[in-house]
Amino acid sequence: MRLACDTGGTFTDLVVETNDGGLQMFKAPTTPDDPIRGVVDAIAKAADAAGLSTDQFLADADTFIHGTTHAINAIITGRTAKTALLTTKGHKDILVLREGGRADPFDMTSPYPAPFIPRSLTFEVDERIGAGGRVLNALNEESALSVLSALKAQDVDAVAVCLLWSIANSAHELRIGELLDQHLPDVPYTLSHQINPTLREYRRASSTSLDASLKPLMTRYMGQLDRRLEEVGFKGRILVLTSQGGMIEAEELSKAPIHVINSGPSLAPVAGAHYGAIEPGGDIIVADTGGTTYDVSLVRGGVIPLTRETWIGQPFRGLITGFPSVDVKSVGAGGGSIARIDEGGMLHVGPESAGAVPGPVCYGRGGTEPTLTDACVVLGYLDPDYFLGGSIHLEYENARAAIKRGIAAPLGFTVEEAAASILTLATENMVQAIADITVNQGINPANAVLIGGGGAAGFNSVLIARRLGISTVIFPELGAALSAAGALMSEIASDHRATQLMTTRSFDQDAANAVLSSLEEEGRAFLSRTDAPYERQKISFSVEARYEHQVWEIEVPLPVNRFNSVSEIEAFVEVFHAAHERIFSFRDRESPVEIVGWAARASAQLHDGPVGRLAQMDAEHSDKPIRKIYLPNEGAVDAALVRFGDLTIGEENRGPAIIETPFTTILADSGSTFTRTEQGSLVLELD
Repeated sequence: MRLACDTGGTFTDLVVETNDGGLQMFKAPTTPDDPIRGVVDAIAKAADAAGLSTDQFLADADTFIHGTTHAINAIITGRTAKTALLTTKGHKDILVLREGGRADPFDMTSPYPAPFIPRSLTFEVDERIGAGGRVLNALNEESALSVLSALKAQDVDAVAVCLLWSIANSAHELRIGELLDQHLPDVPYTLSHQINPTLREYRRASSTSLDASLKPLMTRYMGQLDRRLEEVGFKGRILVLTSQGGMIEAEELSKAPIHVINSGPSLAPVAGAHYGAIEPGGDIIVADTGGTTYDVSLVRGGVIPLTRETWIGQPFRGLITGFPSVDVKSVGAGGGSIARIDEGGMLHVGPESAGAVPGPVCYGRGGTEPTLTDACVVLGYLDPDYFLGGSIHLEYENARAAIKRGIAAPLGFTVEEAAASILTLATENMVQAIADITVNQGINPANAVLIGGGGAAGFNSVLIARRLGISTVIFPELGAALSAAGALMSEIASDHRATQLMTTRSFDQDAANAVLSSLEEEGRAFLSRTDAPYERQKISFSVEARYEHQVWEIEVPLPVNRFNSVSEIEAFVEVFHAAHERIFSFRDRESPVEIVGWAARASAQLHDGPVGRLAQMDAEHSDKPIRKIYLPNEGAVDAALVRFGDLTIGEENRGPAIIETPFTTILADSGSTFTRTEQGSLVLELD
């Protein structure tokens, strides 16, 4: 039996794959003060459903896959370790100067962002390596030891080492690592050439600093998770979801915790790719609507794009990880997003969220500010007695009173008009997130399929699709826990990278093959440590490349694993041209292609993906065939009330309708038809 758990901002999702291939889904409120308690609560719900004690239930479990927001929450809230940064002499201000770019070039009032590691904890080491890897100034070990003495005096918890051009020659960073092992043996450290061998100095320093600062925290967290799961009866293997859409062994996490900064959202497109293959439709937009955020990602031709443009906080003012991650656009628009009126009388929805504590007003846990979920209760989309299959009762009158007091009265609207305005504005925020990630990659969203995931996806995915001209919306059977579902489908994987500048104007075939061979060797070494059958193992190669004189690169898969002829080089160039044209709408056939970075992804499928059915979908019949609801563009209408388990496979049904499952509620408007497929998805076609 396998368990996949994703800790979200409002709910902790658990998907259980039983030994016979059956699937079950459970949700428990997230507990921000102690995230592991929410995990244990979700497991307890699964055990209770099976009629077993928690230890009896877990006795049959061999794998626990965990997605966590613990790392990114620590960065956002400033709870990372006290970390020092070691840099080359004369380059103390790498994190201070950052990179060019401003969110608003005309705003001169916002203060300049503070560096992630303060200047007082940044130390210079007397050494210098040139861009070609030649030692220009040998490492002064006396200087280095003096710095280590200062680190002891400062009582730092972690150390980030980022020396100039260590990607060309790592000798000095490695030597400093040896000195740290000798003189500060209990202090974890990160070497930049190992964690992120990228050409760009600020991004390499940023990812190194983030990684080092997370090591004490995540080591403790995983130790606590392991201990508390063991206390309740789990004795199997723990895997952790990564920002690259794969998973790693729990013990590997302490070596490189930066891998889990975007742990949960990165797995939604993995599930999206799976369901997109079942329900084929070209480009796929995966939208995961949780209680706190709306996470948008893409699947193009079965490939999930990666990006180094991952910001924690506002672009240019927040922190850039500089580390390859699944390209996910997140906005503060989820079920718990708070609606408010500003001083100028304008309505806002999000980015602030009621989260799990206190939660929306309708939860009855002390929330006082109206949220998107409260609006959907008032609009008639949610049945107060059937939320999460009836496990939580929603307080309709309290939600209505909060919207009347906070939104309707100040605007002079009826309560229904105010609730519809909240939904419309939240929808627009979500539409813009999709437009940002699609148009920027040369995708017309109208030609794509939208996959709705997350417990709050059903409220307005149809409205979002109409705004973007999308004609097909798919709600997978496991969509309410899309990231946890993706965990069961994901592979154990490791990414290996190297920097080697090369151009097709004078392509060095031997040097290219040497880099690829070295990366493959690293990948094979990783795979040898897994217990995956050889036939399920694979290594794929890609490069970061650009046209000559361009500043930024794009990642392109290599069509070969070695270059043995001119025709293979030409084939790669054609692949690059096609990728560049797809993203930027042009190709420059006259320009040579420059390769900056090389990458190998070693991956292995430990198990077959979930193929069973979700038994909990076969709910009891509804005794309320019609419900009065309020649609933003139509007003009050009578909608058919349908339980998903009652739908006949393949039969076409027409909206307006509310389709209920024990985990989510889906709105089908008047111009849509919906069908339950054999694979368990609900597919909506829009007129």
